[in-house]
Amino acid sequence: MSANIAEMEKRREAARMGGGQRRIDAQHAKGKLTARERLDVLLDEHSFEEIDAYVEHNCVDFGMPDSTIPGDGVVTGSGTINGRLVFVFSQDFTVFGGAVSERHAMKICKIMDMAMKVGAPVIGLNDSGGARIQEGVASLGGYAEIFQRNVNASGVIPQISLIMGPCAGGAVYSPAMTDFIFMVKDSSYMFVTGPDVVKTVTNEIVTQEELGGAVTHTTKTSVADLACENDIEALLQVREFFDFLPQSNTSGVPDRPTSDPWDRLENSLDTLIPASPTQPYDMHEVIRKVLDEGEFFEIQPKHAGNIICGFGRIEGKTVGVVANQPLVLAGVLDINSSKKAARFVRFCDAFEIPIVTFVDVPGFLPGTAQEHNGIIKHGAKLLFAYAEATVPKITVITRKAYGGAYDVMASKHLRGDLNYAWPTAEIAVMGAKGAVEIIFRGLDAEGIAQKTKEYEDRFANPFVAASKGFIDEVIHPHSTRRRIALGLRKLRNKALENPWKKHDNIPL
Repeated sequence: MSANIAEMEKRREAARMGGGQRRIDAQHAKGKLTARERLDVLLDEHSFEEIDAYVEHNCVDFGMPDSTIPGDGVVTGSGTINGRLVFVFSQDFTVFGGAVSERHAMKICKIMDMAMKVGAPVIGLNDSGGARIQEGVASLGGYAEIFQRNVNASGVIPQISLIMGPCAGGAVYSPAMTDFIFMVKDSSYMFVTGPDVVKTVTNEIVTQEELGGAVTHTTKTSVADLACENDIEALLQVREFFDFLPQSNTSGVPDRPTSDPWDRLENSLDTLIPASPTQPYDMHEVIRKVLDEGEFFEIQPKHAGNIICGFGRIEGKTVGVVANQPLVLAGVLDINSSKKAARFVRFCDAFEIPIVTFVDVPGFLPGTAQEHNGIIKHGAKLLFAYAEATVPKITVITRKAYGGAYDVMASKHLRGDLNYAWPTAEIAVMGAKGAVEIIFRGLDAEGIAQKTKEYEDRFANPFVAASKGFIDEVIHPHSTRRRIALGLRKLRNKALENPWKKHDNIPL
């Protein structure tokens, strides 16, 4: 028996060493952790249970039978984050550069299948040179098996990707189909074709970081959600983020004890809105003063800053927050903000996370660039997402809600459950001056000014909408948290279903 145990320990140690000390040192020299070190940071201490540690590749070409390493370039298993179950895979760059083989892919697929069976999230730590060239189409087939499972799991269990090294070619499509992507600055990148191919085909000279680095994907493309300074920060951010997510689409949102009173009043909100309708304010202040302990985890904070999306808690339970941001482009809706918010709303709806919407929107951004790039279809994505959502929806209009943007932002007409307005709210087809210039063409400046004042007095308030039942109540700003908390209590057992369909056809 002792000889058998010794053999087991020997094989375990071989698996733990991956590609060997020299390659581990090379990984550290780049400022990167190894696959196993990353899991030690991500998961609760001693919670990781590995499976398939002894799996080896089955390639018989190019001398590969003489080069086998236990684990085959990916560490797979399960563990806990703050006591909650999660399935994980962590690609090991020290083994064949983390390249995906048929068996490597099989290990990832097994983990995803187990996660689906038990209803638990999957977190993938990506650090791979791509497909293992020696295996040819078998490697590509392995990728496709993973892709299929990403699609099947979408909307069933949360999927999170951490890009902690190279991720290129077909490999990018698995993370792209997961719910959230975290990247590491200066050491991770994602692109379909690399700088060398780009130079050959288009004659553009670009670095890996410029083409597909963390900053590029969290500011310009919106492919990724958060750019972190290093491996440790990325892993700790995911631990924090994970606490907001449900285990699956049937488990309900997590519940964390809080000492923050549900009926806490925030008197400072009564004076937050500036006297001038053109003067901005920071919507983050509203959000943080309403949520438990002021804790808010923002998604894509560096992209489409005119809309804010993220998670917080009310009475300890997760809520999704969508809010126009007057500090950026006056809070208008444009292509990027519509796509950003639409995807977030759909995630919340898929996982039964209530949505709280704060509205201060002067309309859609005008201009040929927006129109020619499809603002109609992209704006419709947000409209569609809110309209199809059946989770509890609470809306608070703080100031402007003009035109079609009023409709889009979780209005009563899109099955908003509770729609509140502050006394400072202005709900109308458009701003007073623009409306008067259309209605009263030909008036002189003095006449325009007089009619503008009349229009403001008549429509630049929430009471016309309230008189029609489009606003449920005009509330004191200081009682916003209390109203939302009571509303979520009432809506906890909300039952609403869309007509049966195989799936909808959202305007992609």
